[in-house]
Amino acid sequence: MSADNLRRTHYRACHLCEAICGLAIVTEGEEIISIKGDLEDPFSRGYICPKAIAIQDLHSDPDRLHQPQLKTPTGWQSISWDEAFKLASEKLASCQSQHGNDSLAFYAGNPGIHNIGHMIHGVAFSRLLRTRNCFSASSCDQLPQQLIAYWMYGHQFMMPVVDIDHTDFYLIIGANPIVSNGSMMTVPDVKNRLKAIQQRGGRVVVIDPRYTETSAVADEHIFIRPGADAALLLTLMNLIFDEIKCPPEPLEQGSTSGGGFRLAPHLAPHLSGLEEVAQSVQEFTPEAVADYTGLKTEQIRRLAEQLMCAKTSAVYGRMGVSTQTFGSLCQWAVQMLNILTGNLDRVGGTLLTLPAVKAVGAGDRQAGHYGKWHSRVRNLPEFSGELPAAVMAEEITEKGEGQIRALVTSAGNPVLSTPAGHELEKALPSLDFMLSIDPYINETTCHADLILPPASPLVSEHYDLLLNRLAVRNTTRLNPAIFEKKPDERYDWEIFEQLSRGLNEARGITDSQPLPPPVDLIEYWLTQGAYNGSSELRPKVDLETLRSHPHGIDLGALQPSLIERLATDDKKIHCFLAPLQAEIPRLLKAIGDFKRDDALSLIGRRHLRSNNSWMHNSYRLVKGKDRCLLLAHPQDLANHDISGGERVHLVSSVGRITVTVRASEDMMPGVLSLPHGWGHHRSGAKCRIAAQHAGVSFNDLSDSQDLDPVSGTAIFGGIAVSLEKIS
Repeated sequence: MSADNLRRTHYRACHLCEAICGLAIVTEGEEIISIKGDLEDPFSRGYICPKAIAIQDLHSDPDRLHQPQLKTPTGWQSISWDEAFKLASEKLASCQSQHGNDSLAFYAGNPGIHNIGHMIHGVAFSRLLRTRNCFSASSCDQLPQQLIAYWMYGHQFMMPVVDIDHTDFYLIIGANPIVSNGSMMTVPDVKNRLKAIQQRGGRVVVIDPRYTETSAVADEHIFIRPGADAALLLTLMNLIFDEIKCPPEPLEQGSTSGGGFRLAPHLAPHLSGLEEVAQSVQEFTPEAVADYTGLKTEQIRRLAEQLMCAKTSAVYGRMGVSTQTFGSLCQWAVQMLNILTGNLDRVGGTLLTLPAVKAVGAGDRQAGHYGKWHSRVRNLPEFSGELPAAVMAEEITEKGEGQIRALVTSAGNPVLSTPAGHELEKALPSLDFMLSIDPYINETTCHADLILPPASPLVSEHYDLLLNRLAVRNTTRLNPAIFEKKPDERYDWEIFEQLSRGLNEARGITDSQPLPPPVDLIEYWLTQGAYNGSSELRPKVDLETLRSHPHGIDLGALQPSLIERLATDDKKIHCFLAPLQAEIPRLLKAIGDFKRDDALSLIGRRHLRSNNSWMHNSYRLVKGKDRCLLLAHPQDLANHDISGGERVHLVSSVGRITVTVRASEDMMPGVLSLPHGWGHHRSGAKCRIAAQHAGVSFNDLSDSQDLDPVSGTAIFGGIAVSLEKIS
C-alpha cells in the first residue's frame, strides 16, 4: 500500500448542524472508510446523529458541481474560473452603474454559518456591494432573538443560553432540541443532558402543539394552540409579578416586589423599566387566556410556581415562538421570565458564553441597528443591514427606482425556505442577472445565469466562530482539512475574494486590500480573546495549541459575566421595550376575538435526518418511508371523512398542495403538522436523490404579506388552513 493510500483517522467537528459534534473520520486515500463519534471530544462525548455519517455522501456526491456553470440556450456549460469571475464582476458592476446600488441584492442561506470562509469573506463581500437589499435566512428563523438581545443588552449576539448541565427546572416552549440538537443553543448529546436534569431531581417540561421527540423524554408535555405562546408567557410574567409566592430559600435573594418575583442581586441595579413592564402585563390572567391558549388555569398557575420555586430554572423558546405572529413579543417574554425568576446570568439559569475568539461586547461593530432604512415596496425596517426575506419577490417585480435587477445568492435555497416561495420562483426569471455561489443546481440556483461552486467543506480548515458563542459549555477546536483541494477547485473565501477584486476593478478601484485567509484571522482574534495568556485563571489558546488538541479543548462551565459585558449605552438591561408596546393591545384583541371553532392551524416540524431544505440529496438520509407527511389528530380526520394514509389537498389563503396525511395522537386537536424544506419536484433542479423523494413545500402555504410586524420574521406557525378530501 502506497503512502498516499494509508489508512488515517482524522478528528473534526460535524458542520451539518449547530451541535458541532466531534467526529472520528477514517480515510484510505481519497475514500472515507467510516465516520464515528469522537469519544475523546470533551463537548459531544462521542454522540453523533445520522447526519454526520452522510458527510461522505456530500463530499463525493456525483451531483456536486466542481467548475463554474454558465446557463446557455442549450443548457449548462462549464467555463473557466477566470471567465466566470470576469463575467460576474462585469455584470454586477454594470447593473449598479446603470440602475444604482440598490438594484443589486444579496441573499445568504443558513449553511453559511457552518463555513468560516462564508461567515467572514461572504459578509465582507455583501458590504462591498453597497446595497440596502441584503437578505438572509435569519428572517425566516431566529431574527426575533437577535432583535430582543440588541434592544435589551445592546448586542444582537448577546443571547444568554440555558445552563442545561446545572439547571433544576427546564421549560421548553416551541422547541424540539432532541431533533434540532439545540438550535441557538449549541448542545450535543442533548438527550443525556436532559436525563441528567431528572437524575439530579429536576424537571423538564415541554409546551408545544405537538407531542414531540423531546416531549417523550420530558417529565411533562402541555399542548398549546399555535400562536398563543405570547399570551401564556405574559400571563406567567403577571403571575410572578403579583401572585406567586415561594417558601424562603437558603440562597441569597435579590430584591422582591409585589408577589414573589426576585432579581439576582448583581443585576437588580442594572435593570430599567420593571414597573412599566409590570403594568403592561396586568390584563394577562389565567382566566383571560385559558381558552385562547388551550391550557387550564391551574396548569398556568402551576407552571408559574414551578418556575419561581425551583432552586434554579430556565426558559428556552425557539422556532415555534419565533416564526409566528407575536414572535418578538415571545422572545422578549422569555428573557423577562429568566430575569423575574432571578435566573438570568446565574449558574443553573441562563448565561453568556466566553468563547476563545473575542467575545461580543461594547464597541463591537456587529452590535446591530434597527430601522436605518426600510424596504421600498412595503416600508418594512431593516435590522443589522438586512431586510425581511419575505419582500424579495415584490422588490424584484415592482418597477421603479431601487427595483432589484440582479441577485447574488450564497448557500441558500430561498424558493424552498422563504414564505410563499412560489412567488419568488416566478420572480427570479425576470432578473437581468443572477449569480449563485452553491455546489448544487437546486430549486433556486436553477434560475441563475452563473453558478460558482465552492470546494467540499472537507478540504477546508474550519473554526466554529458563531456556534461557540451559543454553546452550553465553553469549548474550542480547530477542524483540519481531511482531503487536499484539487487545483481547479476554489474555497468559499477564495470565491468571495476574487469576486471582490473583480468588482473593485470594474469600478476602477485598483488599490483594494484583500482579507487574509480565514484561519489567519482566527489566529489574530485568538490574541484578542479571553484565553490569550493575559489571565492566570484561564488556559492560553492560540493556533498552535488548537492544532495540538485535535479533539478540542474544554474551557470550562459558563459563568456569570453579563454586567461587565453589557453593550447598552447606559449599561442598563432595558426591560421595557417601547417598540413592543403596540403588540400588547394587538395580542389582547386577538384573545378577545377568539372563539372556539373547527378551524385548523398548520405548524412545521423538523427531522433529525435533515437540516431544513438541505441534506435531502443523501440517499442514506432520505431512504425508507416517506417523511414528508402531514400529521393530523384522528378526530380532525374523522370530521373530514378522511381515514389517514391517503392523499389530501391542504389549502391556505395563498396556496394549495397535495400531500399524504397520517393520523397521529401526538397532535393537538385542530392542529396539523408538515415538515419544512421539501418540494423538490420543481423543474430545473438537478439533485438526483432529492428529486426521487420530492415531498411538498410547506412554504407554498405561507403568506409573504403576513409577518411578525416588529421584526419582519416569516410566520410558519399557526397558518390557517383547510383539508379537502380527494374523491
